[in-house]
Amino acid sequence: MVQMRIFSDDNGQMNLSLQQVNGEVMVVSQFTLHASTRKGNRPSFIRAAKPSTAIPLYQSFINNIKAAGINVTTGEFGADMKITLTNDGPVTIIADTKWKE
Repeated sequence: MVQMRIFSDDNGQMNLSLQQVNGEVMVVSQFTLHASTRKGNRPSFIRAAKPSTAIPLYQSFINNIKAAGINVTTGEFGADMKITLTNDGPVTIIADTKWKE
């Protein structure tokens, strides 16, 4: 992820990576991203990974980013957190490791 060219260059084109812009990362676990809304009126989190699986994956992701020389700030796994975010740009990118699109 640190090598994805998603930051604008001097011409406004998405040609620069996190490493090239000397960026930093905030990693926050959010199991609710895996909510199923296929039936009923309430989201189901049945397919979300259990903490015994999810925490090592979360830590591994953080460690891999740090190994690339990127400064990482983290949230607290499983905590109720309030995060402020300012999006910069007209795109939202979903990185799906299952489909690799």
